[in-house]
Amino acid sequence: MNFVTGQPPLTAGIDCDQPSEDTLRVVLTGNWTIASKFRSPAELNQLLKKDIIQQVVFDTRSLEAWDSRLLTFLLKLSADCTQAGIAMKEDALPHGVQRLLHLATAVPERQGARRSQKRLALLARIGNAALEFKRSASDMLTFIGEVFAALMGMLRGRTRIRRSDLIATIQECGSDALPIVSLISMLVGLILAFVGAVQLVMFGAQIYVASLVGIAMVRGMGAVMVGIIMAGRTGAAFAAQLGTMQVNEEIDALQTLGISPIEFLVLPRMLALVLMMPLLCLYADLMGILGGFIVGVGMLDISVIEYYNMTRASVNLNNFWIGLFHSAVFGVLIAVSGCLRGMQCGRSASAVGAAATSAVVTGIVSIVISTAIITLMCNVIGI
Repeated sequence: MNFVTGQPPLTAGIDCDQPSEDTLRVVLTGNWTIASKFRSPAELNQLLKKDIIQQVVFDTRSLEAWDSRLLTFLLKLSADCTQAGIAMKEDALPHGVQRLLHLATAVPERQGARRSQKRLALLARIGNAALEFKRSASDMLTFIGEVFAALMGMLRGRTRIRRSDLIATIQECGSDALPIVSLISMLVGLILAFVGAVQLVMFGAQIYVASLVGIAMVRGMGAVMVGIIMAGRTGAAFAAQLGTMQVNEEIDALQTLGISPIEFLVLPRMLALVLMMPLLCLYADLMGILGGFIVGVGMLDISVIEYYNMTRASVNLNNFWIGLFHSAVFGVLIAVSGCLRGMQCGRSASAVGAAATSAVVTGIVSIVISTAIITLMCNVIGI
């Protein structure tokens, strides 16, 4: 009884014969490497199912080279033999193959260790999502309460903050962010001027481009753009920094020493971002108005004095205060999102990346929702 699964031009093969009634001899030939081509040894599996086969032996005299491809085949064959109650003799295999087989089978797979994919029912998924939302909301409220308590303690003089950490974080959140804020804000001002000019030029009212850009930037757009920039830049940095400390067990060390991580790590970052956001908002307003000024003066034939006077007449202090209030709220939301996700980070490198991504998403969603709420409140109040 013979069959060959590795005939030329293949470089490896299996030649099986049955020298006795209860013994199956498997002859391994050629190169058993990943790059080699093989036919499926289906006939070998059919032979193992016969009741007369009691043991399997090997002949490797024609075996030229091998790698993990041979080990995978032997492990599969060993599992089939075990299932069929057939003994597999490994004496004729190369010594290296025998050692690797013994190493692979030294510790059996623990029952239930393999991950199983189970698709939950719709109601089960909705319930799990609701429980996860409840847990996340509880964690967020707890974190906000701890931060508020630390802030009250600082106002009473009971919380100590390292001045060097606060100054370094202020520099990171403030002056280091000026280049990207300048570029984005000026481009936003240019875009607003272009979009407004498309319609206003049709009515000969291109002078109102100054009002459009000024009010839009000062009242909300400048704060929103700064908030999105800081959420992607600083919020993610906060989450990555605290997440790396969580991985390195530095936060656990602070707690062991009796130092509150909220006071030592979170509070300086939140104060720095809340202090810098209104200043960055004012700077973004200026750069956005400058972008609209370039379009109005350079392309719409508006004089410098006309553009300046129209902007000054359109923008009032109420618009400035609304924009500054937006930026302060955004600073709190971005700092809370970044620090919260960093403190919730797991103990792996992938968890740090997930925490940074979650901080950016949470920060941007919070900015959009808070902008809608504040705008609605301003319209109701009439300011």
